[in-house]
Amino acid sequence: MNNIAIIDLGSNSARLVLAHVINDNYFVVYDELKESVRLAQDMDRDGYLKQARIAQAVKTLKMFRKLCDANNVDKIYAFATNAVRKAKNQRSFLEEINTVCGFKMDVLTEEREATQIYYGVINSLEIPKGVILDISGSSTQLIQYNRRTILNRVSLPIGTMNLSVLFNENTTPLQQSQMIETYMRDQFAGIEWLKELDPEYKLIGVGGSFRNLASIVQRIEKYPLSMVHNYRIGPETFDKVYNMIKVLDVEKRSKIKGLSAQRADIFCAALSSIKSLMNCTEFDEIVVSGSGIREGFMFNHAMPVTVEKPIADILGYSMYTRLYYDGLNIPHAEHVCNLAIQLYKQLRVLHKLPRQYVRVLRIASLLHESGMRINFYNHHKHSAYSIMNSNLYGVSHRDLVLAAFVVRSYYLDDLSVAEWNKYAGIVKEEDLVAVMRLAVILRIADSLDRSMSGSVKSINCDVLGDSVIMKTEVEGDCSLEIKDALSAGADFARAYRKNLEIL
Repeated sequence: MNNIAIIDLGSNSARLVLAHVINDNYFVVYDELKESVRLAQDMDRDGYLKQARIAQAVKTLKMFRKLCDANNVDKIYAFATNAVRKAKNQRSFLEEINTVCGFKMDVLTEEREATQIYYGVINSLEIPKGVILDISGSSTQLIQYNRRTILNRVSLPIGTMNLSVLFNENTTPLQQSQMIETYMRDQFAGIEWLKELDPEYKLIGVGGSFRNLASIVQRIEKYPLSMVHNYRIGPETFDKVYNMIKVLDVEKRSKIKGLSAQRADIFCAALSSIKSLMNCTEFDEIVVSGSGIREGFMFNHAMPVTVEKPIADILGYSMYTRLYYDGLNIPHAEHVCNLAIQLYKQLRVLHKLPRQYVRVLRIASLLHESGMRINFYNHHKHSAYSIMNSNLYGVSHRDLVLAAFVVRSYYLDDLSVAEWNKYAGIVKEEDLVAVMRLAVILRIADSLDRSMSGSVKSINCDVLGDSVIMKTEVEGDCSLEIKDALSAGADFARAYRKNLEIL
């Protein structure tokens, strides 16, 4: 395992992300630091980075250097985006950073910046057709992709900081928002390919403004999960938040829960830009991505093949990241998953669940022991918590909650209806029965590999009257496995209304 650092010097803020690289193919973020530098502030006057902003950036990067050294980082990816890219004093600024901080800062072209954002999104979200919107302090990026290929990209030289300044003179907060809306609507109207999008395209929001928007909505709606990646916001919900915020002054905005105080003065400009885009298009929701340009670099480092070809199985890659990082018994997890899916197919005539639940069962069976690192006792409850907070890529929040409850309900008596009701806004009414039936499948599959030897190779189920007879194909003595699986008989009868026999 080695450590890498990603340093992102943007127009508004500077970010450091530290990640472990595991098994030469996977990465896990273990620390981060963010500082407001406002590098693009007042640049529009003459095109130069101002000395006060340079001093703040250098001070921040020195802190980043110290943290990198303390963590014995093996590789540092340091890059700057639009503000430095446009700066007339770019060269002297980069030389000062290199001399004082020891960073060789890579100034990304517009094309490479868009590509790295795309890498972060396409390897973490299962969305076949998307338009990525990334609003920074001094630019607005739009990236259209389909079939894992970038089709179009546009970089508008206007962002939250210069929009806030441009329309700030002698205006109320509401007037400012309205003027930004009109201005950005004209900018978006000039992008021809936006007018030709089919209804299958999704709007994907990347960056701090979208993460803050998701946090605000989740607090308003009392959302039971704290993860924003793959969070969906409908137009009506967006308008509700936007209409609430656009009339507030900066002081009142800074008190909104979920909104970073450092972003309060520029946040409404981001919302006005989003509103303008939605007025020009027919997107039915905003999909918030927690992955962007920094994750793009991490994917490329851990999986160099992603430079040419995105990850095919996003969820699988994400789950194996957890398996390796937690040091779990991967052959056992894989075998339990294989047996569980066999049982799912064999019992389809009884459970009658649609195919979408296979994904839930796959997550639950592969990660059912992820809580072992906390404590063996009650490890199924610990595993459920681990899954619920895993922020897995390539899976909906609903499926993640269901997988957690499948593991938590390993013994059906542990299924807490009160706990289940906390997630009523995410899960569906029919999901509770599905969870019970999947939990019994998981328990039997896990029992059939009780010795972790893979002795039970396959299962065939016959439904005869009031009984289900499971015939196992085995190698060696499997009396332990069969005895342990039969202990699930009472739960099987409760979930399937059938007696269980295992041969």
